[in-house]
Amino acid sequence: MSGHTDIRAGGWVARLPAGSRPYALLMRLDRPIGSWLLFLPGLWAFAMVAPDWRRGLWLTALFGLGAVLMRGAGCVWNDIIDRDLDAQVERTRDRPVASGRISVRAALAFAVVLSLIGLVVLLQLRGLAQIVALASLIPVAAYPFMKRITWWPQAWLGLTFNWGALVGWAAIAALDAPAMWLLWAGGIAWTLGYDTIYALQDIEDDALAGIKSSARALGPKARAGVAGFYVLALTLWAAALWIVAGQALAVLALLPLAASG
Repeated sequence: MSGHTDIRAGGWVARLPAGSRPYALLMRLDRPIGSWLLFLPGLWAFAMVAPDWRRGLWLTALFGLGAVLMRGAGCVWNDIIDRDLDAQVERTRDRPVASGRISVRAALAFAVVLSLIGLVVLLQLRGLAQIVALASLIPVAAYPFMKRITWWPQAWLGLTFNWGALVGWAAIAALDAPAMWLLWAGGIAWTLGYDTIYALQDIEDDALAGIKSSARALGPKARAGVAGFYVLALTLWAAALWIVAGQALAVLALLPLAASG
């Protein structure tokens, strides 16, 4: 058993009015890493193709706000669908919906509000990017069910969490560039790596609850699997950089990332 809960108001979230605290926790505002992970693929995309820094700066602001809003809405949807499973896992049993602090109806209304604000941000992008972003709603809506269907829900998470690479590219350029698909595929492999590590902390509770995961699928080969995912991510990103920049110096920019792994 994991022996702890991941729902505990701290920092600035603990200083919010008591009535709003459960909603901040529902959005995971206490743990901004998820918003960063959603934001970075879009940042990488338009950093590679933006014609000038002014355009890139504007898109950075839009994608940053959009990442917080849509990550929050996605967490709400995930917690609504997973409320019964979350109640069986010690780390997640105190989540606001699973614990009953927020009703399903209130959570749905909150998700709608977040999505509507996100729509305002979306409308600031050009039409192609809007279409690509709206298409992401299908895999996002399906994600909570993946742990019931496949042993590799982390791969589906990678597909959705790195969709920003496609949106960021579409915000500036056409969707016919091989580098864009390599960037996205590298992000999927990257997510498989870090979310497999994340899933390892729940492996015993997940087995009891019947939740499938890449950590359970890999079993004792999890360490090698994670290393393989990261090597694949770096290889795909290097190929994308080579196509865009055409010089080894750009590819060498990945070395600090490789060293950190």
